[in-house]
Amino acid sequence: MILQTFDPAAATAAYLAQMPPEVHTKATAYTQGGHWLLLWGFFVSALAAVIIIRLGILRRIQLRLEATGPRPVLLAVVVTATYLLLSWALTLPWSIYESWWRQKQYGLTSQPFGGWLGESLLSTVIGAIFAGLFFAALYTLMRRSPRRWWLWSGALAMVFLLFGLLIAPLYIELLFNKYTPAPPGQVRDAVVEMARKNGVPSDKIFIYDGSKQSNAYTANVSGIGGSARVAMSDVMFLKDADLAEVRGVVGHEMGHYVRQHALWGALALGILATLAFFLVARFFPATSRLLGADADGISDPVGLPVLMVLVSLIALIGTPLTNTLGRTIEADADRFSLEHVNEPDGLSKALIKTMEYRAATPGAVEEIIFYDHPSVSSRVRRAMEWKATHAGG
Repeated sequence: MILQTFDPAAATAAYLAQMPPEVHTKATAYTQGGHWLLLWGFFVSALAAVIIIRLGILRRIQLRLEATGPRPVLLAVVVTATYLLLSWALTLPWSIYESWWRQKQYGLTSQPFGGWLGESLLSTVIGAIFAGLFFAALYTLMRRSPRRWWLWSGALAMVFLLFGLLIAPLYIELLFNKYTPAPPGQVRDAVVEMARKNGVPSDKIFIYDGSKQSNAYTANVSGIGGSARVAMSDVMFLKDADLAEVRGVVGHEMGHYVRQHALWGALALGILATLAFFLVARFFPATSRLLGADADGISDPVGLPVLMVLVSLIALIGTPLTNTLGRTIEADADRFSLEHVNEPDGLSKALIKTMEYRAATPGAVEEIIFYDHPSVSSRVRRAMEWKATHAGG
């Protein structure tokens, strides 16, 4: 059924007008400033890599560990962990500005500096352990297949990514936030009903204290298989989300779960990792000479700073591709919410609240390059078009 008197364009404009012009201006400044942070962040990390190379710390670690005999796996783990911790320390002033001070400036976090610093260090330590194991396996591939190691690198990356997705809700996320089942009441009843209708375990719906880190209005799905869960930040309720909004947002997150977006995303990133490591293998020698590294080839863990600079550069250049993947997945989750929950206005009201930290109406090229979610204006427009053709359905 099509509502003859309902205009999706006018309805979209009305939703966007709910936020005053100063909010739009502030969100645009925050969003477009973030685009430049991608470039400057790369330069900062590359500078840290050059400093670590010049200090020669990784080579000294290698000489000490190999003094009693070759231990390639242990060497890869220790060198990787040392590099990441040194890089964290060297780039800390930039991280403070980018991830804490700037968020404070725009009113997107109320987290004290000490809390942010502790969590940043904790996440770095966890990442160093995880990355140490990954690069130990990667360097083993390099030694055993010097010419074709990159062919297997994507599969290795996908395995580690899936393992991380599996354990994150069970062990890692609990170190940063408290997750509790949605309390009894109208919201929980509605969510449980939605879960049962859409094949999502009804005991997998949680609320977490996201306001501890961010004032952003958000929800997420994490984990795979039996560890997967849908979690709503308490910010949703602090900002007075009504039942329609909760249904629209949770329907979106259920879409991620039902459509198995985590698995498809891991597969896509595994393919992209294969391409990235192919390029790394080709450009490593020249980049190593450029940066003044003394690594004995790409399979030498002492060359890890060179490898990381190349990976960071490839990731930066590939931003439009990975963001397109993200937008595709998010648009499919929106579609699932509309089809299975039918709350176009609830979803739109929730999306409007995200305009505080995401410019609503970017240009087409800007959206393609920098947005990992479809713009708020395009998402609301699709919801209103759905409403026009499915009113009362």
